[in-house]
Amino acid sequence: MAGIDSFHAFSFGPYYEPDNLRFGALLACNEEHLAAGAGFDEHPHSHTEIVTWVVSGELTHRDSAGHESVVRPGDVQHLSAGSGVRHVERNAGPEPLAFLQMWLAPLEPGGDPAYDIVRGIADSTPYAVPAAGALLHVRRLAPGERTAIPQAPAVYVHVIRGAVSLGEHDLTRGDSARVTGEQPLDAVSYEDRAELLLWEMA
Repeated sequence: MAGIDSFHAFSFGPYYEPDNLRFGALLACNEEHLAAGAGFDEHPHSHTEIVTWVVSGELTHRDSAGHESVVRPGDVQHLSAGSGVRHVERNAGPEPLAFLQMWLAPLEPGGDPAYDIVRGIADSTPYAVPAAGALLHVRRLAPGERTAIPQAPAVYVHVIRGAVSLGEHDLTRGDSARVTGEQPLDAVSYEDRAELLLWEMA
């Protein structure tokens, strides 16, 4: 689409990778870059929990259940598609927009669509998506700061900005890691301030 660049961490749309369909409840982790005025026209979703994190710029959201909002950096937006909902996502501002959108499989399909937005979520406040049995943690680290990765059957780590070491691996902006086995593990920031999203899943 004009003015849109997309990067996929999982098999998605025309990017088909049969061995990379999901991790835990996570079905998609898409990094989207939208030029001013660009957007995704109205399209349907069903049986999906959709969580959006804006990296820079402003995302304008409108859906068929009557919700309209502008999502900014630091906000968590959650659209529960239920048995079916349609929505529009657009960069209505003058500056480029970058956001991460993550899709999770619900434990049970169906139900009514629902919408939630948390403004300026704090590091110490995980965001629960109980319909998918998942918790989202935000971690903002100063250079040299360390944070423990949650010990859970499945943890997905995505670097929003900065760079971290995770065990024996170095991750930079846009990189991700999939951690299994409830192992003790720390992430350590080693450049400018780092920002991580961590999905803790059963």
